[in-house]
Amino acid sequence: MSVEKAGDGAEPTALGLVVHPSADVGDSVRTIIDWAANQSVRVVGRDRDVERLPPEVDTVPDDHFRAQIKGLVSLGGDGTMLGAMRLVVDRPVPVLGVNHGNLGFLVEVTPDTLVDALARLVSGDYTIESHGCLVAESSGARPLRTDVGFNDFILARHGRTGTVSIDLTLNDQQYGYYRGDAVVVSTPNGSTAYNYAAGGPIVSPSASAIVITPVAPMAGINRSVVLGAGDRVSLHVAPDSVPVAVNVDGTASTELAPGDVLSIRLDEDASQVVRLAAGTHSNRSRIKLSLLDLPLRRDQLLELIPESLRPNGSIQPIQEPADAGDAPR
Repeated sequence: MSVEKAGDGAEPTALGLVVHPSADVGDSVRTIIDWAANQSVRVVGRDRDVERLPPEVDTVPDDHFRAQIKGLVSLGGDGTMLGAMRLVVDRPVPVLGVNHGNLGFLVEVTPDTLVDALARLVSGDYTIESHGCLVAESSGARPLRTDVGFNDFILARHGRTGTVSIDLTLNDQQYGYYRGDAVVVSTPNGSTAYNYAAGGPIVSPSASAIVITPVAPMAGINRSVVLGAGDRVSLHVAPDSVPVAVNVDGTASTELAPGDVLSIRLDEDASQVVRLAAGTHSNRSRIKLSLLDLPLRRDQLLELIPESLRPNGSIQPIQEPADAGDAPR
């Protein structure tokens, strides 16, 4: 799906902008506006971003925004990208991430390559990477401010006292219980976040799965559970639990009391992330994953360096150090 120029007679036609709430993304916004003016492409933003966008960008309420855009550009880091993906989960459109953050597992484009990326977005010269999300419903008195998570739902205690106590039901069958600091429910893409930090497995993004990992378990289930995409997950807050804070993709969503139930399912095709160079992005992700203590050998790291930057244009074999057990005695 490509973004069409204004006047082509097709609706929706606009290019949407989602901007980081505080980072300086002004240069990228100006690049998009200047490029769009030359291409007769209309650019729209959200009313909540009106103070961060120049007057050339029309701002509209979120529901009108979703209805008008045929493509979306996210300016920020992975957090901004996740917010942009959640915004259009009911009507997925291609989402292009421009990295104004740090690591950036989701965002692919750098500000200096933005013009070329926009041209390819409009012409349809890209591939789509489909992302699944978790969708939740709560029986509690307080509604969920955010009910869609592309990374994870975290059920945690508020302070440093007491424990979270949660009963797990799968497909209407009692499975067990958790007691500890928190419970993390993640997608495969979110498995490298809090799930990994809590000792959970890293799951391939190509898998259709739900991962549940306890944090600092004191009793009950003390290991990660990997479930199928069709499994129905219900988390019942037990009578002996402290109040449970629910965070979705790093943002506060609601609080659950004893007796409340949070039901979670996986929507496998909830977002369309634009990839301009899937192989290059994959290599970058391998480097970033190595920072999460998934070590690569030194010659494997060299493979990730563009050939033009390698010594003599090729990879030189590197002798790995001998293990301590192989040292001469």
